[in-house]
Amino acid sequence: MVVIAYLGPRGTYSEIAAIACSQQLKAQGYDSELRPYPSIAQTLQAVAKQEAHLAIAPVENSIEGNVPMTLDSLWQLQGLDIQQAYVLPITHGLLSHRDELSAIKTVYSHPQALAQCQEWLEQHLPGVELIPTNSTTESIEYLQPDRPIAAISSQRAAKLYKVPVLAYPINDRPDNCTRFWVVSSTDTDIRLNASSRSKTHTSIAFSLPNIPGVLVKPLEVFAHQGINLSRIESRPTKQSLFEYLFFIDIEVDAREPSIQKTLQQLEEYTEVLKIFGSYTVTNI
Repeated sequence: MVVIAYLGPRGTYSEIAAIACSQQLKAQGYDSELRPYPSIAQTLQAVAKQEAHLAIAPVENSIEGNVPMTLDSLWQLQGLDIQQAYVLPITHGLLSHRDELSAIKTVYSHPQALAQCQEWLEQHLPGVELIPTNSTTESIEYLQPDRPIAAISSQRAAKLYKVPVLAYPINDRPDNCTRFWVVSSTDTDIRLNASSRSKTHTSIAFSLPNIPGVLVKPLEVFAHQGINLSRIESRPTKQSLFEYLFFIDIEVDAREPSIQKTLQQLEEYTEVLKIFGSYTVTNI
């Protein structure tokens, strides 16, 4: 039985991605169990601690950008490998037991969901109190029939918990989507798309000494080999002010001998280099 960890409780967008992973595993002959965790960090820790075989972690939203908790956890934990990426359309609804928008005084949801609906909230619910929660589904726990409260969550969650949908859709951009990584331990025997000969993307991260122009050399390594970077962003090291980690997605398969040589060259210019894995990207 393959255990898949995801940000719970049931009804989150992470669960939808986990269901897609479960279906993919079923097609490969595996049975699976979906196991919710209260935070993104804990889903990844579950794999690192061998409590779960796979973890579903949101990494990037098309509106709000990266998910810091996923990037920070992946850097901090050891022995993790990205096997697959899913791109999931995200469509939010406003859930409430109240019948009218004018009755809503407080809205709960995950910070990413609140940000993705910011323009709608300012237009339709100006002045309401916005309270962040660990997940979009957790926000539903605060709803009570006699209180002026709403939650931003998915239609799936509304059906699961039998909560009325007061407004839908409410996200600011109709093409809103989130990319999720399927993460395993590096030594697992469970491989998604094991028969695939080549992967389309590789994710890496590295730290650099804090000196002027230090990022130029690593980027030149990719430029000289004609390797396209589909994403580059920085995160603070959390150790010293103005020191950063750089997370990069490159459109190559790191298993190719020529790419391995490129990564060896890159290592010469970095303090710490981590290769998180090569994978394909699937729309779900």
